[in-house]
Amino acid sequence: MTTNNRIMMTPEQRALVDAVRQLARDKDFRGNSIKYLDGTYPWENLNELAKIGVLGMSIPEQYGGSDLPVFDTALVIEEVAKNCYATAMALMGMLGVQVRVISNFAPEDIKRDILPKVASGEVHLAVCMTEPHAGTDVPNYKTNTVIKGDRAVVNGVKTLISRANEAEWFVVFTRIDGTPGREGIGCVLVNRHSPGFEVTARYHTMGGEYLAEIQFNNVEVPVENVILRQGGFKKLLSAFNTQRCLNPSVSLGMAEAAFEEAIAYVRERRIRGHAVSEFQGIQWKLAEMYRDIEAGRALLYRACLTANPFPDPHEAAIAKMFVNEMAIRVSSEALQVHGGYGFCDDYPISRIYRGVRYGTLGGGATEALKDLVGKKLVEDFDPLEGFLGMGTF
Repeated sequence: MTTNNRIMMTPEQRALVDAVRQLARDKDFRGNSIKYLDGTYPWENLNELAKIGVLGMSIPEQYGGSDLPVFDTALVIEEVAKNCYATAMALMGMLGVQVRVISNFAPEDIKRDILPKVASGEVHLAVCMTEPHAGTDVPNYKTNTVIKGDRAVVNGVKTLISRANEAEWFVVFTRIDGTPGREGIGCVLVNRHSPGFEVTARYHTMGGEYLAEIQFNNVEVPVENVILRQGGFKKLLSAFNTQRCLNPSVSLGMAEAAFEEAIAYVRERRIRGHAVSEFQGIQWKLAEMYRDIEAGRALLYRACLTANPFPDPHEAAIAKMFVNEMAIRVSSEALQVHGGYGFCDDYPISRIYRGVRYGTLGGGATEALKDLVGKKLVEDFDPLEGFLGMGTF
């Protein structure tokens, strides 16, 4: 895997990944990851990442960031995820759709105020999309923002929201002035201290983090905080395609971690005088795990490289589908080769197996992405031109 990464990366990317890897080792991200199973937020890890500039990767240079490509961001998240699921998920929230929406679409005053603080780690962000009755079905969201002169008033409920107790600012996908359908979807920036903003429920997850329900009860914000108005749906989904590369980056990193744990365990574990790694059945499992990881890496890296500034939606969807499901298979097999020890929380593979299950659920469920890709194939595939006509290769 290291050899392939060196071929794919520029010297600058290699140096960036090496710096993150060394930091994770020095601060023992992997060893300390067990303490986040109770929902504790990994503030200390994020503060260390901020010191080496990681939290500013998605932010333009004029606002204190380094404005690096989606591919670089994915590489860093992959490396962090190999060591700590909770930190990788929190980092995705600092580098993903919310910061990219602000960087690309917010008014200049908002960019100057918020983005430098995000880059330094002073301010954390969250995105509010899912509603109790609608997840991927964005055009049927009910949360509504009414514009009244120089103010805007937000009402509605969002659920399964990450970092609800830690984030300072929330990018809220919302209907604008009650306009129906997808054309009515825009987004508004809400501060957690706004009157009427309330976290009404918290749900502890398999991976350890908390998700929350948030109510907006006549939350009033300056009209400038309405970042996108009616007709902003396409722009929002374009930005969201970044999430469909960063989410599987977490999965890829965790699959690699599961593979590494499996290799280490079968080398040390002995049965009837032989290391478990000597048995053909185990070697076949390892070969299949490695094959799947490398196939997923190729799909994900290709999708990341389409970003300009956001990834191609279909390449991102294909990569996300494969890598999310691959990571579940690989971590399951890695747990299996651990035997009963794999079921114990003291072993990292148990924590990896829990965390990796998130991937197919967040950022667009696998089933919804299959619909997206299948529809494109039916509409665009030319039997005469074949795959070359799709522009895939």
